[in-house]
Amino acid sequence: MTLTKESFHGALPPTSEVTKADMDSTREKEEALLQSVTTSGAVVPRKRAVGRLVMHSMAMFGREFCYAVEAAFVTPVLLSVGLPKNLYSLVWLISPILGFVLQPVVGSASDHCTCSWGRRRPYILGLGIIMLLGMALYLNGDMMISAFVGERDNRRTWAIVITMLGVVLFDFAADFIDGPIKAYLFDVCSHQDKEKGLHYHALFTGLGGALGYLTGAMDWGQTVLGYSLASEFQVIFFFAALVFLVCLTVHLHSIPEVPLRYRNEETKILLEVTESYKYSSIEEEIKNGYLKSTCTEIKAAAKPGKCAVMSHTEDQRRMTLKSLLKTLLSMPSHYRYLCVSHLFGWMAFLSNMLFFTDFMGQVVYQGSPYAPHNSTLYLTYKTGVEVGCWGLCINAVSSSVYSYLQKILLPYIGLKGLYFIGYLLFGLGTGFIGLFPNVYSTLALCSLFGVMSSTLYTVPFHLIAEYHREEESLKLQDGEQAGEHRRGKGIDCAALTCMVQLAQIILGVGLGLLVSVAGSAVTVISASTVALIGCCFVAFCVRYVE
Repeated sequence: MTLTKESFHGALPPTSEVTKADMDSTREKEEALLQSVTTSGAVVPRKRAVGRLVMHSMAMFGREFCYAVEAAFVTPVLLSVGLPKNLYSLVWLISPILGFVLQPVVGSASDHCTCSWGRRRPYILGLGIIMLLGMALYLNGDMMISAFVGERDNRRTWAIVITMLGVVLFDFAADFIDGPIKAYLFDVCSHQDKEKGLHYHALFTGLGGALGYLTGAMDWGQTVLGYSLASEFQVIFFFAALVFLVCLTVHLHSIPEVPLRYRNEETKILLEVTESYKYSSIEEEIKNGYLKSTCTEIKAAAKPGKCAVMSHTEDQRRMTLKSLLKTLLSMPSHYRYLCVSHLFGWMAFLSNMLFFTDFMGQVVYQGSPYAPHNSTLYLTYKTGVEVGCWGLCINAVSSSVYSYLQKILLPYIGLKGLYFIGYLLFGLGTGFIGLFPNVYSTLALCSLFGVMSSTLYTVPFHLIAEYHREEESLKLQDGEQAGEHRRGKGIDCAALTCMVQLAQIILGVGLGLLVSVAGSAVTVISASTVALIGCCFVAFCVRYVE
């Protein structure tokens, strides 16, 4: 049956004939699907239980667990397959370049996805599968090639290729997946729940990283699994894949999405009812059963299980990369300033984190990675690297703790205070570490890394949510329908996440040269300088919604 405006209005009974007695289980299911729609057109998702928000945050736990495993093992793996030093920069540059180019495209596509499962979850599932594939290749690539290629030189070449491919695929998907996860949270939660959800995301990000670093620090070779499997790398892959699969499954079943075709059709009909009959409130009309048959017909008209990335009308105006770049450049100035501040933050954070264990080994412990492997200098360097891993674990734990403290501090100092404090403490902490390299003070100051990590994962996305809420309020005041933005939340989250890839590209090109010339000490000094510059930018350039 085709639903038309006339047939819908004709099917509406007079107000006096409608009672609350006909509410049944079918309508309750439909009400669970529908969101609250005000008479002005603002779509307000219903309040979510804490358990649902925790389930939604499990994806960040699994993602960060796998990230920590990569940080601990990717360099030993690359060394073990014989990767030439001149290819290291290529490995770390391919993924962020791909991410920087493609992330906005994926964000825009997810904004218009009409899959019956929702707009974001199909992309999250796909990227999760790519993460697992990449992790399997870089942790098991050497063993896989050894089983199929017998000739030694060919085996080494193919092992390098497969391992590099695995690292690129993993980094690409792990960086990409953050944008759809954040957009998914924004789509299905009210403004208050978005705040809670971002804090839970930061909390579980820290916990996942801490557990991942601890898993990598253990000697699995002497365990039952170590004897059962071929290598320690396979044991680590087993744990990482298991944790990620469980977390991803829980996340995908956390909060149901309203498919885009349902959202558009139901909202349009609700608004037509309001304009024609001027009832007291749309929520009352839903409860009174006016939309029972309507929603059923909409669901029947939509073919279940059909997953199309674009609807027919969207196909006609599919965004090319050129028009997408035009959209990004046309973003309001406060969005661009937020992206620049996010770039400063990630440049500072990554320049410290990528070389921190090497800094501990060479500068704090005065060891050398180039000395013979049985020498005191090399063993001292190795001890410093291990202690550096414990420092990264402290960073992950402090990130979780601070994400909880953010909820307490927010009403008192606001988003501007949280943003400013995160950059300031990180800049001062890394500055002290660079000027006074001592084991105990460095480990203590690692807790400030967690403050920066939690800030980067919450405050910028919180500001994106504030900007969107303000834009919707202004549209309602002008009499327009809420939610009709030229840009969706997906592309804004993607533009923000692109700054992570851009920071990696800048550091991959420039910081490696600085380290080769001035040593690892330059990394923490550079991190401190960039963070303090970003601190000024956050204070004077970023716009905060009152």
